[in-house]
Amino acid sequence: MKFGYYPGCALHGSSFDYERSVRACLKKLDVSLEELEDWICCGATAAHSINQKLATAMPARNLGIAQKMGLSEIFAPCPMCSMELIKAADAIANSPDLKKEMSEIVELPLADNTEVVNLIQIFQKIGIDSLIAKQVKKLDDFKPACYYGCLLTRPPKVLKFDDCEQPSSMETILSALGAAPVEWNYKTECCGAGLTLCDANTVVDLSHKILSNAQKHGANCLVVVCPMCQMNLDMRQADIAKKYDPKFKMPIYYLSDLIGLAVGLSEKELCINNHFVA
Repeated sequence: MKFGYYPGCALHGSSFDYERSVRACLKKLDVSLEELEDWICCGATAAHSINQKLATAMPARNLGIAQKMGLSEIFAPCPMCSMELIKAADAIANSPDLKKEMSEIVELPLADNTEVVNLIQIFQKIGIDSLIAKQVKKLDDFKPACYYGCLLTRPPKVLKFDDCEQPSSMETILSALGAAPVEWNYKTECCGAGLTLCDANTVVDLSHKILSNAQKHGANCLVVVCPMCQMNLDMRQADIAKKYDPKFKMPIYYLSDLIGLAVGLSEKELCINNHFVA
């Protein structure tokens, strides 16, 4: 199984642990990744607030690169990146005029059928039966609160992934591998995202609510698929303890961490030892 790979800005930088986890886990599962050549930033949160044409052109160029490389499926581990790529692909597919304009701007032909997938969808494509066949360790010590964040399922009319308010795809996968995911209330609430750079207090407050609710419902860890969510919920626990007193010490795992452990990889191979809370 092979996918085009769009790492985005974070996975080659601040979230290198996510990339190492993803690559190690997928290699173990016989999935190969071909990184897009000369990819550029997807525009993230900034481009669409400045210039809508720019916000479409930046992800469109990456779609054009994939088309040039003969890749019809692109794996984008970051939900912000996958959302921007999917939005651009959807807009181009539904407007011949926009498709023509964007092709001229990015200087690459654009296809109508490029599929962008997130990490959960990669594991769905591998299939639960195949994951179980590769499993060497049960996840029965883990009671995760599966945290999807605010971008993975929204906007629902464009992303069309899981239920935008009550998603359950992570729970289905982890339950099959022996974990006992909890039912809780904050699985799609915002952690504060990029506000961590300019308004840390808001991130501390929002992350405190998420962690408190997970703990209240019996979770002993959180599982995420977003590098920004992982960073906020992991790194800010010390600040939360100072402001609110309780010391959660709740590990924040990537989905690839737990599946990697299930198929026999070590914490070091998955870069779990680089997390703030282990």
